[in-house]
Amino acid sequence: MSKIEELIQKHCPNGVEYKTLGEVSVMQRGTSLTKKDATMGDYPVISGGREPAFYCNTYNRSGETITVAGSGAGAGFVQFWNEPIFVCDAFSVKGNEMVSAKYLYYCLVNMQDKIYATKKGGGVPHVHISSIDNFLIPVPPLPVQEEIVRILDNFTELEKELEKELEKELEKRRQQYEYYRNKLLSFNQIGGGITQQVKWVKMSEIAEIGTGNSNTNEELDNGLYPFFVRSQVVRYKNDYEYDETAIITSGDGVGVGKIFHYVEGKYALHQRAYRIHIKTPVVLPRFIFHYMKGTFYDYIMKSAFSSSVTSIRRPMLNNYPVPVPTLDVQERIVNVLDNFESLCNDLGIGLPAEIEARRRQYEYYRNRLLSFRGGQVVDNQYITFGIKVEDYIKIMQYVFGYVVLPMSEVCKVLRGRRLTKSQLSVNGKYAVYHGGIEPLGYYDHYNRTGNTVMVINVGASAGSVGYSKDDFWSSDGCYCLDFKDTIISKYAYYALLLQEHTLRSKVRYAGIPTLDAAVIDRIVITIPPITEQERIVAILDKFDALVNDISVGLPAEIEARRKQYEYYRNRLLTFKRLNLKTA
Repeated sequence: MSKIEELIQKHCPNGVEYKTLGEVSVMQRGTSLTKKDATMGDYPVISGGREPAFYCNTYNRSGETITVAGSGAGAGFVQFWNEPIFVCDAFSVKGNEMVSAKYLYYCLVNMQDKIYATKKGGGVPHVHISSIDNFLIPVPPLPVQEEIVRILDNFTELEKELEKELEKELEKRRQQYEYYRNKLLSFNQIGGGITQQVKWVKMSEIAEIGTGNSNTNEELDNGLYPFFVRSQVVRYKNDYEYDETAIITSGDGVGVGKIFHYVEGKYALHQRAYRIHIKTPVVLPRFIFHYMKGTFYDYIMKSAFSSSVTSIRRPMLNNYPVPVPTLDVQERIVNVLDNFESLCNDLGIGLPAEIEARRRQYEYYRNRLLSFRGGQVVDNQYITFGIKVEDYIKIMQYVFGYVVLPMSEVCKVLRGRRLTKSQLSVNGKYAVYHGGIEPLGYYDHYNRTGNTVMVINVGASAGSVGYSKDDFWSSDGCYCLDFKDTIISKYAYYALLLQEHTLRSKVRYAGIPTLDAAVIDRIVITIPPITEQERIVAILDKFDALVNDISVGLPAEIEARRKQYEYYRNRLLTFKRLNLKTA
């Protein structure tokens, strides 16, 4: 039994009470403060984004504090602080004596999507206290909360360490990409081999250049078309201005010369962002996209107009010199650089995919821990999150003491090979199983090794569960179960005996009684750790010997022994399910 299961049985054996956020916390709006009004200091100002808006020299919250961003693109984002902060366009959440601050934080993070869904406002979206104060959260006793926080904190630290290592590797790949990009796009290098084939032209000679007509406040959460502004974040609108292939870059701000988007199709554009639409078939837009990413920033920094921010003027883009090698050279360069870029940036492959998978796995386990269903949940969602079933089993066993899974997740159902009556013999060495748990006959060869669980699939005994400690021949009327290393065959045999009535009830009786393998796949089985499986098997084996071995005990005691055996088997293999209350 795991520690958390012991704590649940000790402190809340009948279930966990649910309460509203308003009942377990104090939620308080921030105080208005602008960067103009504040002087620079050490205290982060929490506003409408995922990062501090700026820093000031005063604070209005201290200690363990949860914040929820109040407005803008990041409205609803939940953070945890254990330092003095200034809550501005956001609100703070502090738990009362019923919940620990970190536990409450994990509950809110677990409801992050639900909080995002409360955004209101046609222009700038807002999240309000009144929209979330009736959200229900489970409130177990404090010792249970502390154990959950300990487990999730450990997950968080492991995730951070792994991400650091992955980010280091990812940075190396980015450096490789930039190295090859610079090499491939430096056409004036001596020895490059294609210098004579490159024509240099001004951007205005090969492209149509212009700005958009949209403003940032026209963004919609569920817009139909991408809306490019002056940041790396792609926003959305319900209407579009252009339908084309284009390169997008910022016209001013901190991202000048660094922000690029490549778009094919309908899109909207900010009035201070530039679109570059290649208008000649001898130049690939994707080639110019890569070339600009490698050289445009240095070009802009040499000729940009600077006031409070760096900005681009149209003549700078018009006069930007670009190389035009042959189309086959452009295609090869695009192919190489697209592959490198994918390895660096595509969330579907490479290291970013690994980082994202780790985050999703963490969120999955966090959800399981805070659902208070834990090991009792029968599902295979972990597959969606890239989690191996073996890892899932170990973590659920560690946290809850056991896990419940369908047989399809822990074993393969293998059908035997048919033998004719003429092949059977009384002098054969190996038993042959076909339509019953008693041998049909004997054969000179075997196709299944010992310690194997079998389920009869045809005949009057279809659905019966058997076990052979010796090598044997499995005929086509006998399924054999090949288990993963996470479960002991003998334990599985005893567990399946409890479900034998279910198996037999699923037999089809149209003609010869038959049991489909899919029925076995759907049977659910409770899986404790290997050491507990071994302990259960040892006890049940001893009872089995006392009941069935005629050399042990007295005939008068056989019936009593059998009843004791069945009683203990049921007790050992029946795990209590929490009776959850969802107030």
